[in-house]
Amino acid sequence: MGLALSLGRRGQGQCWPNPAVGCVLVRDGRIVGRGWTAPGGRPHAEVVALAQAGAAAKGATAYVTLEPCAHHGETPPCAEALVQAGVARVVSCLTDSDPRVSGKGFDILRAAGVEVETGVLAEEAARDLGGFLSKAAGGPPHVTLKLATSFDGRIATATGHSQWITGGAARRMVHGMRARHDAVMVGAGTARADDPMLTVRNMGAIRQPVRVVVSRRLDIPLMSQLARTAREVPVWLCHGPDADAALVEAWEGVGAEVIPCGLTGRQLDMASVLERLGEVGLTRVFCEGGGALAASLLAGDLVDELIGFTAGLAIGAEGLPGIGALGLERLDEARRFELVETRDIGGDVMHRWHRH
Repeated sequence: MGLALSLGRRGQGQCWPNPAVGCVLVRDGRIVGRGWTAPGGRPHAEVVALAQAGAAAKGATAYVTLEPCAHHGETPPCAEALVQAGVARVVSCLTDSDPRVSGKGFDILRAAGVEVETGVLAEEAARDLGGFLSKAAGGPPHVTLKLATSFDGRIATATGHSQWITGGAARRMVHGMRARHDAVMVGAGTARADDPMLTVRNMGAIRQPVRVVVSRRLDIPLMSQLARTAREVPVWLCHGPDADAALVEAWEGVGAEVIPCGLTGRQLDMASVLERLGEVGLTRVFCEGGGALAASLLAGDLVDELIGFTAGLAIGAEGLPGIGALGLERLDEARRFELVETRDIGGDVMHRWHRH
């Protein structure tokens, strides 16, 4: 099952709105087929593994990271494909939360006499597939918040100069992280200050993540790199109900998709933003700041994973903080995350934290 999970991760960022599933077929102690969800979501992992195994699938055990699908979509159900191939046993991590599948895939298998075992490495699979499971149940996608800061937690000098705080190795790793997410998200301030492309570069031919900008008033330059490339790589703009209709029309005119979202006070409601992104199919969102957006996500308890890159330099109190004001009075009001990894990346420190 560990191998199946590692295979499933190869599809992360490439197969939304479908889940990134892995499948391994084992017969007589030998792997006879393996697969993961293909780019674009088709074919599914089970179909890829069955095609590789051929006749050897008869009597095999299938290790699948998520319940095989049970509904007819663009292709027949994977549960039926496993039955037709003569698979004798299916071991799965999790039940699918999609109401079209939930429990039905396992029912098809059991009705055909296939032995079913569930709950194997369920916690690990829940981390990998949590965004899909949440989205399928009407909730938000998985959110990773990444910050590259100086030793004293600054993301830029007082003048806004920020390129580059971390080194080339860290920046290359960030491109790899982008590629494993469905979307890269920034706030309007970052879009104005940095004029970023937000694409994955030097990683070969891949499905580029959607570029999401959170901007209540759509006050982002229409001559920006995002606007100029909106027809080449998707740009989605999450805005408030009071955005200027002329700006909405202008951004639609350059090829961007505009998504109206609700407000909380004078700010965009980030829970509403993420719910809308889940409704349109996103399962994993990689947020790269800035400070105000990071604070909004943390204040709303909407962050599933924190990734920090800390460089060995200090900018000082006049620099721009990595996270904006949270209004905390006591330490016990701050949500604590669990440290799961630290690494030296070209002289910078990468530290990764999970929600408890």
